[in-house]
Amino acid sequence: MIEQGYSRPWTERLPMPAAATMNEAQQKAAQALIDGPRKGVFGPFLPLLQSPALMERIGNVGEYLRFDSPLDARVRELVICVVSRHVGNQFEWLLHAQNAIKAGVSADAIEALRLGRRPAPLADDEQLAVDFAQELLLHHGVSEPTYAAVEARFGKQQLVDLSALVGYFAMVCWVMNVAHTPAKPAEGQQGLDAFPL
Repeated sequence: MIEQGYSRPWTERLPMPAAATMNEAQQKAAQALIDGPRKGVFGPFLPLLQSPALMERIGNVGEYLRFDSPLDARVRELVICVVSRHVGNQFEWLLHAQNAIKAGVSADAIEALRLGRRPAPLADDEQLAVDFAQELLLHHGVSEPTYAAVEARFGKQQLVDLSALVGYFAMVCWVMNVAHTPAKPAEGQQGLDAFPL
């Protein structure tokens, strides 16, 4: 297991509740995840299970962004990597770095991002999405030139979806970082190292 977040001492704060201790709302919310496209309760849904109504609403937003948004999978997965690298979230990084490479993002670009460098090489639409996501994360908004370029390339709906994707994944990463939700890498997969303070 890899520790989530970088605070010490480190212990998992909000693990999966034992089945016998879950209330009806928690059981229903967990079963909805198991029956849906995620097929299980893991990652941010472990701590979110403490608030099942919130978990359900967050799950619906994430389901749209991951499975129904018209954003290309390459762009979507790369942006999730940008967000998880920015907030130091192991779980989302480990899951989506592999997904980004499978979707066609350069493995070299993903490794550069993991190391805290500018990701390269990238396709033009990938670079534009990275610039948009990083600007939004660093400045809590985007400049007129960035906005115009993203709108011209992706259109208004995908621009809104891209903005929401950045916010959604920052939110679920923060929940896991606070909860110290552990992450398990695949064989040979490297997690994130903390940025120097």
